[in-house]
Formats: sequence, structure tokens, C-alpha cells
Amino acid sequence: MALNILLVDDNKTFLVAVRQFLNRLSSAQVVAEAYDGRDALDKAAALAPDLMLLDVAMPQMNGLDVARTMQSWAQAPAIIFLSMHDSSGYREAAAELGARGFVSKADFVVGLLPMIEKLVAEKSAVERLRC
Repeated sequence: MALNILLVDDNKTFLVAVRQFLNRLSSAQVVAEAYDGRDALDKAAALAPDLMLLDVAMPQMNGLDVARTMQSWAQAPAIIFLSMHDSSGYREAAAELGARGFVSKADFVVGLLPMIEKLVAEKSAVERLRC
């Protein structure tokens, strides 16, 4: 079962790299891209992805504010932050907001794969329980 993913970053070149990486995984399907926080919230509400890969620093609304807003949603997607702003402060804030992880953009291939595999396993277990 594939994980439906919403990519959120204002750096379109980086999004291309992430999409190319995810397209090689049978367990991941990119359903949309958003380039700022407000667009991310709109697309997440409309598409109900399983996972949002979210940048911290973006125009209009930063990733932490997006995550904070989605805390009140009944069915919010899981969040993994992908950011070049890798600091203990951002990592702590992400954890407090319930993020499933925080990955430096410089290490996204190595850091992201185990997190996606874990989420896919969790989704598969839930699906088996429903049957």
C-alpha cells in the first residue's frame, strides 16, 4: 500500500529532487506539491494525504505554523520536516508539534527512507486490522 504524500517547499528545484527520489519507491506516491504554507493547508484539506513533507522556512506561513494549525484537525497527515535550517530549536519545536521526524535537506535521501518505511508499515498494519 502506497503512502500518499504532499510535498511542501518554496524551493522548486529541491522539490524536483525529492519527487524523483520518491518516484523510485513503490511505497510512496506524490499526490501534490505546495509552495507556501497557505497552499499546503488548502491542499492537505482537499487531498487528505497520509504524509506531508514540510519545509520550515516558507513565505506566507512557515512550516511550524502549518503544523500548529493542523493539530486541531481530526484527520491531519503525519508530518516530517525537511529543512536546511537544522537546529536543536527547530527539532524541538517540530517534536512538540507532533512531527514524525526532522530531516536535514542535505541528508534527505538517507534520513527520509527509514521514516517512510516505518509509516508504510504502520499504514499496512492499520489496513490489515480493518479487513
